[in-house]
Amino acid sequence: MFSARPEDRISAMCAETDFEQIARLLTTHAFSWDIERALELALFRTYAMPSISSLLARTGEFAARPAKRYDDTELLLSEPLENGLDSARGRAAISRINEMHGHYRIANDDMIYVLGTFVLEPIRWLDRFGRRAMTPHEQRAWTNYYRALGERLGIRDIPADLAGFAAFNARAERERRRFAPSNREVAQATLDLLLGFYLPRGLFGLGRPVVLALLDPPLGEAMGLPHPPRALRIGVPAAMRLRRLVLRALPRRRRPRLVTARWRAGYPEGYEIAALGTWPAARPGACPRGETLSREGRGSAAR
Repeated sequence: MFSARPEDRISAMCAETDFEQIARLLTTHAFSWDIERALELALFRTYAMPSISSLLARTGEFAARPAKRYDDTELLLSEPLENGLDSARGRAAISRINEMHGHYRIANDDMIYVLGTFVLEPIRWLDRFGRRAMTPHEQRAWTNYYRALGERLGIRDIPADLAGFAAFNARAERERRRFAPSNREVAQATLDLLLGFYLPRGLFGLGRPVVLALLDPPLGEAMGLPHPPRALRIGVPAAMRLRRLVLRALPRRRRPRLVTARWRAGYPEGYEIAALGTWPAARPGACPRGETLSREGRGSAAR
């Protein structure tokens, strides 16, 4: 008989064949808030790569409609995770992502890097701040889920395991991460958007250094963002570790926390998957289908 706590089912599942169910339970039950925050911060790692940030800035979406850009990306990535990669809704979301990517010549290495941030950053966040870390079994399933998603997105030469993703992303950051104005432009727009979920605009100045204290200094430098005070660089992670102790004493989630079921101001009456995302050819500065971008203009699957 299964435990009343859905996440307890994970240990009895196979990481090689049941990875979709495991990834779903990790996201909707075991670590719902933490994984969502980790994926938000994972965005900043992609913004520190000029080859990625330049295309994101070029679309104009971050300047014109940052909330819609965020909502659409979160929904398109959550539909396959919450409903199944090969469900009708999952296939529709993946098809829509592929349609958007088809407007650009996107470097395969950038696609792998972004996919790697989806794999790596939740695992790292939970190691630091979660009520517990992902087990090796869960890490394998989590990696397998994103490998399967990457295959459906047409990404080539996807790393075979977690160590492969870690090595690929570390190498990419050593070789290609550096400051560019587009890094700062996209990072600042996203930072203000995320702060708006929690604070009135008048308090953004207080909230920015708190968020930046969760990023490693080289990442902040590559985005051209100011260093937070030393007290916050020590205090904010310490507060998050204290939260971990509190979480361990609280009851486990029994009902799923679904991103796709959340009310959104931009979609007060719901949304259609086919209407999510962007149509770059209709926007200023967009690259027509098939046009080859310069190396600095190649984009990513990033949010």
